[in-house]
Amino acid sequence: MEKIKVFLSDPQVLFREGIHFILSGEDDFEVTGETTSNEEALTLIEANPPNIAILSMQDKKSGGPETTRLIKRSQPSVAVILTMEKEEEEKIFEAIKSGVSTCQTKDTEPEQLLDIIRLVSQGNFPIVEELMVPGVAGMTLAEFENLNALNEQMGNLLAGLTQKETQVLSSFAADNSIEQVAAKLGINEDTVRHQLSQILNKLVANDRAEAVIEAAQRSLPTMLRSSLKNGKSVEYVTRTEFNEFKDHLMERLKSLLGELA
Repeated sequence: MEKIKVFLSDPQVLFREGIHFILSGEDDFEVTGETTSNEEALTLIEANPPNIAILSMQDKKSGGPETTRLIKRSQPSVAVILTMEKEEEEKIFEAIKSGVSTCQTKDTEPEQLLDIIRLVSQGNFPIVEELMVPGVAGMTLAEFENLNALNEQMGNLLAGLTQKETQVLSSFAADNSIEQVAAKLGINEDTVRHQLSQILNKLVANDRAEAVIEAAQRSLPTMLRSSLKNGKSVEYVTRTEFNEFKDHLMERLKSLLGELA
């Protein structure tokens, strides 16, 4: 049986070695490398991609979500697990958008951690459960609402919530359990979980699309040319150049969203 390849990164050597020790006692795992920083981890992972990277949420130079985004950009098949000292909703929400598979506190029991790693290795995203937390559900609703203006400018290219998805999130934001949400909306729990998975995919897709838009905005000044008007220097792009730029951006976004669908 092919072993699950795991890479470890954490500034706390004892914690990292503890995970290594736990994994080494199992026949289905192989630790392919380890380091103390996410920045170095990124380089090593790109050179020798594992199945799973277990990284630190708190890293002085490269935080967990930022590193996850970079890994997913170059090695989308690598699943990422982020470890954290304690649960913090803002950090978990940022991790959700980055494409992480799950976040775990450092006091997670060894047997539970092994189960989670195996679950992630099968392509599952336990992080979806965090969308049931009232605070995180509320942040998710606000995220989509804040994107409305940008989405209108982009011809509604970004992913929005369906009416049912909005109802599901609103119910969780109101501190309802999954049983209560299912009963309230007249659907079963599996359907609720499916709706949450769809929302998760949209969050990740929009996050990557926003990165493309921001990169495009940064590159726009390089297209500007100087000209003199009334004795003053004016920068401009021709209508043809701008339309070509816009069309290229739209095609890039469509391609990106298609890959994430």
